[in-house]
Amino acid sequence: MAMSSDPGLGRLDPNSSTQMSSLTDIMAAMTTEDSDPSPANGMKNGNVQQEGKQAKRSARPHLTGRKLSLQERGTYLSSGSEGGYTHVSPRGVRRPTVESKRVSISDTQDCIQLNQYKVKSEIGKGSYGVVKLAYNEDDDKHYAMKVLSKKRLMKQCGFPRRPPPRGPKATQGEQPKILGPLERVYQEIAILKKLDHVNIVKLVEVLDDPSEDNLYMVFELMPKGPVMEVPTESPFTEEQARLYFRDILLGIEYLHYQKIVHRDIKPSNLLLGDDGHVKIADFGVSNQFEGNDALLSSTAGTPAFMAPETLSEKRKSFSGKALDVWAMGITLYCFVFGKCPFIDEYILALHNKIKTRHVDFPETPKVSEELQTLILRMLDKNPDTRITIPEIKMDQWVTRGGTDPLPLEEEHCSVVEVTEEDVQNSVKFVPSLSAVEEQHGRWTQRRRAGGPA
Repeated sequence: MAMSSDPGLGRLDPNSSTQMSSLTDIMAAMTTEDSDPSPANGMKNGNVQQEGKQAKRSARPHLTGRKLSLQERGTYLSSGSEGGYTHVSPRGVRRPTVESKRVSISDTQDCIQLNQYKVKSEIGKGSYGVVKLAYNEDDDKHYAMKVLSKKRLMKQCGFPRRPPPRGPKATQGEQPKILGPLERVYQEIAILKKLDHVNIVKLVEVLDDPSEDNLYMVFELMPKGPVMEVPTESPFTEEQARLYFRDILLGIEYLHYQKIVHRDIKPSNLLLGDDGHVKIADFGVSNQFEGNDALLSSTAGTPAFMAPETLSEKRKSFSGKALDVWAMGITLYCFVFGKCPFIDEYILALHNKIKTRHVDFPETPKVSEELQTLILRMLDKNPDTRITIPEIKMDQWVTRGGTDPLPLEEEHCSVVEVTEEDVQNSVKFVPSLSAVEEQHGRWTQRRRAGGPA
């Protein structure tokens, strides 16, 4: 993984000058380096596929020392493989997110046993915890287990963001009470448990402990990591960009259908599966809404991907859907040019460029006029005239002049609803991994000393 050298626009804490990562940047950190140029996470394909219930050793990927650039980092700022493939969106019944209540411990030397999971090597790291490789003995599959520190969550992200309006308040434009950082995680979990789409990363299981620090979220493993690192000197060809963009488009349409705006679409939040499809991750700043669109009044997301209306002192509120379209436009630009269209070392100068500068297209690589037209329509600084998701689905570049249409909304979307009760019941409580590890260490010492386990 290449080190990022672009001028950084890190996350901004309005109460501190310290820059920090988002709640779910851990998922984006799942890409690691290894001595062999194998897929991300630093694991050779054979290691993951061949390891079964009798496996004795786990892959030991090396964490990257890469520092995220401003193009990838997010901010919470409250102000009021080339080759074609056919996109399929199977609409089978989603396996429900498991809510476990008990933990069993086994005495093995290479890992900790947490219920049916063998918790193995660390494959990613973020501000609030780590991501570990977890092998599920029941289904013979590997997963990414995110371990969040609730103390760090409360300490490092101690400023809240406004949740979406609900009920009668939604129509009146009023904002309900502010959610704390841990409450936002629970809301994110409640949202993720309900989502079921081929282009959305699935949350498989959640474990929590009321008295300990750790919270565990088990996700499907995306061994290839983020679809792209920005900046890069090896952008995608137009055709590869089109295929990945179609995946993002369907994923966003599904989220908007579920009355959710993502608010932080960027390459590092788009994970590449073994099947070559892109899945959207990181719902740490997402918003639910009622009605036709989210009416937002606070900024959230990543500076270089923020829409100009969120930076305007005149606008008191703005469309959530239009924000996602803008971020998709920035992402598409990154796909084909390997960098963001607006870059600056200083945050205020960056804001000014986003609000006033026209989009420039480099001479190389050369892209088609159809693609340039689509990018310009997505990066329309006026959200009222910005192209919409239904219009993008009909675009000439996206559909190859109508010869490669995308599925209709009703063909790949089904409605779900996240209630307040869902948020309250979003996790079940279990003992902490630290307690399990401590117990495991004592057992291992006794066995090595020849005593009873």
